[in-house]
Amino acid sequence: MNAGEFDNWVATQLKAVETALEALVPADAPAGLGLAMRYAVLDGGKRLRPLLVMAACEAVGGDEAAAMRAAVAVELIHAYSLVHDDMPCMDDDALRRGKPTVHVKFGEAQAMLAGDAMQALAFDVLTPDEGMPAALQARLVSLLARSAGHAGMAGGQAIDLASVGRPLDEATLRDMHRRKTGALLEASVLMGAACGATTPEVWQQLSRYGAALGLAFQVVDDILDVTEASETLGKTAGKDQDNNKPTYVSMLGLEESRAYACRLRSEAHAALAAAQLSRTACLTWLADRVVDRNS
Repeated sequence: MNAGEFDNWVATQLKAVETALEALVPADAPAGLGLAMRYAVLDGGKRLRPLLVMAACEAVGGDEAAAMRAAVAVELIHAYSLVHDDMPCMDDDALRRGKPTVHVKFGEAQAMLAGDAMQALAFDVLTPDEGMPAALQARLVSLLARSAGHAGMAGGQAIDLASVGRPLDEATLRDMHRRKTGALLEASVLMGAACGATTPEVWQQLSRYGAALGLAFQVVDDILDVTEASETLGKTAGKDQDNNKPTYVSMLGLEESRAYACRLRSEAHAALAAAQLSRTACLTWLADRVVDRNS
């Protein structure tokens, strides 16, 4: 697969994900709640997590319809987390995906409810009345819940909030990022893989790939926070430094952080090679794009 073929694959998947989100996120939820939900999740973002779901499903020859539901669910969880993270009680940010954050646009109470509703909707999407085996529904729900809860994203955010202004060692910083960002990215890969048949060895290597890519994503985020402008990022640049938050750049320095991101990419590539699957080109390209991105 060359770059043009990969870009075509991405465009096709993004269109399908957007269509599914349009159909599944209700506009008619009461009292304007649907408008806030759709504002939070539609027409924005990289959709990296849905792309990972679909690429992993392709790698194992899985059920694409089930994977699309998983892709929508994981994006809903990601979007809800951003809505809550941006609120004044957490990161207090006014810009997300190049537009005002949900609490700025709709108020804090509506933003909180929109996040809550998107989290619930994610699990509703994974449990359709028909078309998906019950065992697969249960496995996808388990993977998503564990990555989003205390052992994953929520736990990582708790560590993040408790670490402002405090020195952290590299192991603690890595643990925070693996939970806050990496867990949901790794789960995206595994949810896609769950839609097909895998051996324990393949599952282990795809998990290793997802973990390396997830940490690489956060390392690059830390780099971009100090090297790019808000207009490029679509969110407020420099906030980590302004808020005295520990990051890989503050701990390792800019050049060593870049080198670390490249080592993590190599680890992701090595995991795919060890999995010995025939259709991992999209997963390989996604790892490259994560490290080479500028936003």
